[in-house]
Amino acid sequence: MYWHEWASFLVVFLHPDFMTEENLLNEEEIVEPASEMWPRYFMRISYDGTNYHGWQRQSNGHSIQAEIEGALRKLLRQEKLVTIGCGRTDAGVHARDFYLHFNAEHHIEDLETVFFKLNMMLPHDIGLFRIWEVPHLAHARFDAMERSYEYHIHQQRDPFVERFSTFYPWPLDMDKMNEAAVLLLNYRDFAAFCKSGGGQKTTYCDVREARWVKDDYKLVFHITADRFLRNMVRSVVGTLIAVGRGKIGVDDFRTIIEAGKRKMAGESVDARGLHLTRIIYPDMDRIRV
Repeated sequence: MYWHEWASFLVVFLHPDFMTEENLLNEEEIVEPASEMWPRYFMRISYDGTNYHGWQRQSNGHSIQAEIEGALRKLLRQEKLVTIGCGRTDAGVHARDFYLHFNAEHHIEDLETVFFKLNMMLPHDIGLFRIWEVPHLAHARFDAMERSYEYHIHQQRDPFVERFSTFYPWPLDMDKMNEAAVLLLNYRDFAAFCKSGGGQKTTYCDVREARWVKDDYKLVFHITADRFLRNMVRSVVGTLIAVGRGKIGVDDFRTIIEAGKRKMAGESVDARGLHLTRIIYPDMDRIRV
């Protein structure tokens, strides 16, 4: 292994997020091919997570990562190909903007043909928007600076949104929910909204946006941060709904954050309403379509 291969390995291994449950389940990343002779490619995709046990490959469930790796291995005839995603979405969660990278054994001469064939090979609930070559050390997860999620709620029966939104017919006080939501921007430690046993090395996040928007009978919660804890958004939404229902007050919401105890926060809401909507990288002209 040459010096630049060790440098690439150490960047990944010493990163503060490495020893999380997400990474412990991705032991292949430790031996991800690091030779400069292996070109690296980024892919931008979206997916309907309804029928999957999340992004990450696993031994006992159907995953988006496994579908994509299977298609790439078959198309490129590369048996040990490994993909690295920009993050991990849980079972039933959707993504409108998701990036991943992989190393290919050889340069892909005709990316347009690969793009077309991959879209034909992938199931209908996974869509490929673009595939392109990037610098060797570009990393889909560790280079991401900011992530945005939306949580969708509908308060009137609508069969056309049921798959991607949570039905909640009870009245909610939007003003109180927004008053509580903005408090998130004043804190850094979000242990109160972290799933126990999540394996997080740190519970600190920089939340940069948190607001509710109403459009007729549809409600959408927007939240942006540099990173998120496991199950964090669904727990935050569940607690904000408790504020909207009058079960707890805005001051109670503040107390929950400061106490840092998951048992004080509200229940996690259904996964179907959660969407990963945007990933920001340092050089978006190079990364985005």
